[in-house]
Amino acid sequence: MPGRDELPGTLKRSPKKAQETWIETHDSAVESYGEGERAHRTAYSSLKHSFEKVGDHWEPKDERGPSDERAAKGGRAAHRGEGETAGGVDVLGSSKEELYQRAQDLDVKGRSKMDKQQLGQAIARKQD
Repeated sequence: MPGRDELPGTLKRSPKKAQETWIETHDSAVESYGEGERAHRTAYSSLKHSFEKVGDHWEPKDERGPSDERAAKGGRAAHRGEGETAGGVDVLGSSKEELYQRAQDLDVKGRSKMDKQQLGQAIARKQD
Protein backbone atom coordinates (compact mmCIF):
# COMPACT_ATOMS: atom_id res chain seq x y z
CA MET A 1 0.00 0.00 0.00
CA PRO A 2 1.41 3.43 -0.87
CA GLY A 3 2.71 5.50 2.03
CA ARG A 4 0.25 8.31 1.24
CA ASP A 5 -2.60 5.94 2.17
CA GLU A 6 -0.88 4.93 5.44
CA LEU A 7 0.22 8.39 6.57
CA PRO A 8 0.02 8.53 10.39
CA GLY A 9 -2.16 11.22 11.98
CA THR A 10 0.80 13.08 13.46
CA LEU A 11 2.18 13.49 9.95
CA LYS A 12 -1.15 14.63 8.51
CA ARG A 13 -0.83 17.62 10.89
CA SER A 14 2.81 18.24 9.92
CA PRO A 15 4.56 20.24 7.19
CA LYS A 16 4.40 18.92 3.64
CA LYS A 17 8.16 18.22 3.63
CA ALA A 18 7.77 15.90 6.65
CA GLN A 19 4.94 14.07 4.89
CA GLU A 20 6.96 13.72 1.68
CA THR A 21 10.01 12.43 3.58
CA TRP A 22 7.95 9.75 5.32
CA ILE A 23 6.02 8.73 2.18
CA GLU A 24 9.08 8.51 -0.08
CA THR A 25 11.09 6.53 2.46
CA HIS A 26 8.16 4.24 3.24
CA ASP A 27 7.49 3.47 -0.40
CA SER A 28 11.16 2.77 -1.07
CA ALA A 29 11.35 0.52 2.00
CA VAL A 30 8.26 -1.39 0.84
CA GLU A 31 10.03 -2.09 -2.46
CA SER A 32 13.10 -3.33 -0.58
CA TYR A 33 11.63 -5.13 2.44
CA GLY A 34 7.95 -5.58 1.68
CA GLU A 35 4.93 -4.06 3.42
CA GLY A 36 4.87 -4.00 7.21
CA GLU A 37 6.61 -2.90 10.37
CA ARG A 38 10.09 -2.69 8.85
CA ALA A 39 8.92 -0.21 6.19
CA HIS A 40 7.28 1.93 8.88
CA ARG A 41 10.38 1.84 11.13
CA THR A 42 12.57 2.83 8.19
CA ALA A 43 10.28 5.74 7.29
CA TYR A 44 10.24 7.03 10.88
CA SER A 45 14.01 6.68 11.14
CA SER A 46 14.47 8.84 8.06
CA LEU A 47 11.92 11.37 9.30
CA LYS A 48 13.63 11.71 12.71
CA HIS A 49 16.87 12.88 11.11
CA SER A 50 15.22 16.10 9.89
CA PHE A 51 12.11 16.46 12.07
CA GLU A 52 11.20 16.26 15.74
CA LYS A 53 7.85 15.30 17.24
CA VAL A 54 6.37 18.27 19.07
CA GLY A 55 2.96 17.68 20.58
CA ASP A 56 0.70 16.12 17.96
CA HIS A 57 2.84 16.91 14.89
CA TRP A 58 6.41 16.99 13.53
CA GLU A 59 8.51 20.15 13.18
CA PRO A 60 11.82 20.70 11.35
CA LYS A 61 14.95 20.36 13.49
CA ASP A 62 17.53 23.13 13.58
CA GLU A 63 20.24 20.69 12.54
CA ARG A 64 19.89 17.42 10.67
CA GLY A 65 21.06 14.30 12.49
CA PRO A 66 20.01 11.44 14.76
CA SER A 67 17.60 12.34 17.54
CA ASP A 68 18.68 9.87 20.21
CA GLU A 69 21.18 7.15 21.09
CA ARG A 70 19.27 4.39 19.27
CA ALA A 71 18.97 6.45 16.08
CA ALA A 72 22.68 7.22 16.21
CA LYS A 73 23.48 3.48 16.28
CA GLY A 74 21.21 2.69 13.33
CA GLY A 75 20.92 -0.58 11.41
CA ARG A 76 20.75 -3.91 13.18
CA ALA A 77 21.74 -2.45 16.55
CA ALA A 78 18.74 -0.11 16.48
CA HIS A 79 16.47 -2.94 15.32
CA ARG A 80 17.62 -5.05 18.26
CA GLY A 81 16.67 -2.18 20.56
CA GLU A 82 20.20 -1.27 21.57
CA GLY A 83 20.47 2.22 22.99
CA GLU A 84 17.88 4.48 24.50
CA THR A 85 15.11 6.10 22.44
CA ALA A 86 13.03 9.17 23.15
CA GLY A 87 10.13 8.62 20.76
CA GLY A 88 10.97 11.33 18.26
CA VAL A 89 12.16 13.97 20.74
CA ASP A 90 15.52 15.40 19.60
CA VAL A 91 17.62 14.59 22.67
CA LEU A 92 20.98 14.79 20.89
CA GLY A 93 20.19 18.08 19.14
CA SER A 94 18.72 19.84 22.18
CA SER A 95 20.36 21.18 25.30
CA LYS A 96 19.27 19.99 28.71
CA GLU A 97 17.86 23.48 29.33
CA GLU A 98 15.72 23.30 26.17
CA LEU A 99 14.39 19.88 27.12
CA TYR A 100 13.77 21.05 30.68
CA GLN A 101 11.74 24.01 29.38
CA ARG A 102 9.64 21.74 27.18
CA ALA A 103 9.10 19.40 30.13
CA GLN A 104 8.09 22.37 32.27
CA ASP A 105 5.61 23.53 29.61
CA LEU A 106 4.13 20.01 29.61
CA ASP A 107 4.09 19.90 33.44
CA VAL A 108 6.32 16.82 33.65
CA LYS A 109 6.67 15.78 37.29
CA GLY A 110 10.17 15.18 38.69
CA ARG A 111 11.85 16.99 35.79
CA SER A 112 14.44 18.74 37.97
CA LYS A 113 16.08 15.39 38.80
CA MET A 114 16.12 14.05 35.22
CA ASP A 115 19.03 13.86 32.80
CA LYS A 116 18.63 14.70 29.09
CA GLN A 117 17.54 11.22 28.06
CA GLN A 118 14.97 10.98 30.84
CA LEU A 119 13.60 14.43 29.96
CA GLY A 120 13.25 13.39 26.31
CA GLN A 121 11.45 10.19 27.25
CA ALA A 122 9.11 12.02 29.64
CA ILE A 123 8.32 14.61 26.95
CA ALA A 124 7.57 11.82 24.46
CA ARG A 125 5.18 10.14 26.92
CA LYS A 126 3.36 13.44 27.58
CA GLN A 127 2.99 14.11 23.83
CA ASP A 128 1.39 10.73 23.03
